[in-house]
Amino acid sequence: MANLQIVPASNNVEAQYVEMMVPLYSHGCEKKVKKTLAGIKGIYSVNVDYNQQKVTVWGICNKYDVLTTMRTKRKEARFWNDEDNAEMEEPVKDPKPMTLTRVRSLSWKAWRMVFKRSYSF
Repeated sequence: MANLQIVPASNNVEAQYVEMMVPLYSHGCEKKVKKTLAGIKGIYSVNVDYNQQKVTVWGICNKYDVLTTMRTKRKEARFWNDEDNAEMEEPVKDPKPMTLTRVRSLSWKAWRMVFKRSYSF
């Protein structure tokens, strides 16, 4: 009875595996990933596969919080499954239409400030 853990009752937090695709450039990156993810409360193990560029986290955690924490170190980190990535991405907004604006050229005084004459030969 002494080793029981109190788990918050929420639908987002449950014991689960979180698989992420993380670009790893060296074996030092593996250590950085493990150190970053070990700081999250509720994570029991972090497995890093350098050859597949895959990080597997097991614990009682929210998978979106894990990905957000991982993106502090590796911006290109994403979930291993494409379905989970679709939920994380924001919908694409229509870009603003381009308008032509009139640009003034530099005045004579501004050109003199840019190209000062030097008589020190």
